[in-house]
Amino acid sequence: MSIFNRFGSLWKRLRSGTSVDPVRDWLIVLTLGTLALVGIITWNVWAFDTVANGGVIGTPTTAPSALFNQSSLDAIRTIFDNRAAEEARYVNGTYRFTDPSL
Repeated sequence: MSIFNRFGSLWKRLRSGTSVDPVRDWLIVLTLGTLALVGIITWNVWAFDTVANGGVIGTPTTAPSALFNQSSLDAIRTIFDNRAAEEARYVNGTYRFTDPSL
């Protein structure tokens, strides 16, 4: 709760003795918003340009090792072969379904 009191007293010190001027306040808000928008656009253009030219944002990672486990690759190929065989059963008409709404 003390942090809210600190901000409240800071706000009162900043605003004490000043008149309420909505035009000035809106100009400050719009100026800060415009600066934030320009900063965001600049960052996105830089990031896009960096990545489009093959660069990396942040620290580049090391390349993974080129070791493959052949048994894992064979297991994956078996799974895809089983799926292809199942799809062929649907296409060839091995499985016949009747429409229950008829």
